[in-house]
Amino acid sequence: MLDALTDSLADSVKLLPFLFLTYLFMEFLEHKTGSSAREKIRTAGKFGPVWGGLLGVIPQCGFSAAASSLYAGRVITVGTLFAVYLSTSDEMLPVMISSAVPLVTIIKILACKAVIAILSGLFAEYVYIYVMKKQEKDMNVHVICEEEHCRCEHGIVRSAFVHTIRIFVYIFLISLVLNIVIGFVGEDTLAGIFTGIPVVGQLISALVGLIPNCASSVVITQLYLDQIIGAGALMSGLLVNAGVGLLILFRLNRDRKQNFRIMGVLYGIGVFWGIIIELSGITF
Repeated sequence: MLDALTDSLADSVKLLPFLFLTYLFMEFLEHKTGSSAREKIRTAGKFGPVWGGLLGVIPQCGFSAAASSLYAGRVITVGTLFAVYLSTSDEMLPVMISSAVPLVTIIKILACKAVIAILSGLFAEYVYIYVMKKQEKDMNVHVICEEEHCRCEHGIVRSAFVHTIRIFVYIFLISLVLNIVIGFVGEDTLAGIFTGIPVVGQLISALVGLIPNCASSVVITQLYLDQIIGAGALMSGLLVNAGVGLLILFRLNRDRKQNFRIMGVLYGIGVFWGIIIELSGITF
């Protein structure tokens, strides 16, 4: 127990400067591109899923929450909403950068997410309109006024510092739990749970990814970096990891049944693509 605590603290402290610099850059990028990116998606029309998938991979503060708000006001389509949800990565990017993951690996993962997001968003749009014969309700822009923010308006340095401390705590606690579990169970046994039975790894990882909290993406990324889960399970978890986007959707969108259907389809898409990646032998 003491060794697990010491190792987890030491590993987490080493990440602090890298986390801060990463978040500082992300906050700068958010302030420069945030509003313009959201406006581009809002006015994209039938090309919404394309822009949602491409712009969603850019590290932006509360991007999935913004998409949920726009969808609740029927400013964007359901296909665009799916594209944004599938392409956002929450805390995956800063964790990987701070862990010195090769840049080419990160680019491959982000590119894969963007392509899957665009294809899935366009397909969802086609099914919704042409197969199910559904039409979105009229625009209700008043709902958009309730969009939640992550308090990034206090300045990029302060915001980056707050994000750094928060994720540092998550990483430390998750690393501690993982080290304790690995110590008792064994790394090979834990990895076998995810890889021993087909599809189980994707199903579990996607369930974790649905948790609307930064910790979920940290868990999935850390398990992948520790080589406990493979590329398929990683992608399943990260694809459905829309952060607080689902919470905002349930808060603002009054059609509860539709919200649950969106969450269910999102989970299914994540598991499906995770299985495809696993069967194809794709690695990052």
